[in-house]
Amino acid sequence: MEILLDTHIALWCFFAPETMSKKAISVLTDKNNILFYSVVSMWEVAVKHRKHPQQMEPSGVEFMHYCEALGFHKLEIDDRHVCALETLEREEGSAKHEDPFDRILLAQAKGDGMMLLTHDALFKAYNEPYVFMV
Repeated sequence: MEILLDTHIALWCFFAPETMSKKAISVLTDKNNILFYSVVSMWEVAVKHRKHPQQMEPSGVEFMHYCEALGFHKLEIDDRHVCALETLEREEGSAKHEDPFDRILLAQAKGDGMMLLTHDALFKAYNEPYVFMV
């Protein structure tokens, strides 16, 4: 299965593996899964690092190098992801999800038929089959 890692999951792989659930570790270590990180996550890390370097340890470039060292494949942004982004709907009355990086990651997963591995409960309100909660 092709798995796109939410930014925090990738960061946990490097800096806090003890934070991950057994389910997450099982997905990440399953040799049948192909793991991807997104250029969107690099962008997110770079923005947060620039604003608060003490709170976001790696830069965007360092994040990329960590991902590559772990054998994650890079997912670029493409027009099919923009098309998928425009189809995302949240349940009426659900909590707002204002993180544009998260929406783009979900659109990438949907556009490429991947599973987005996340721990963020806000993704549930999209009712997309591309969200893999751990």
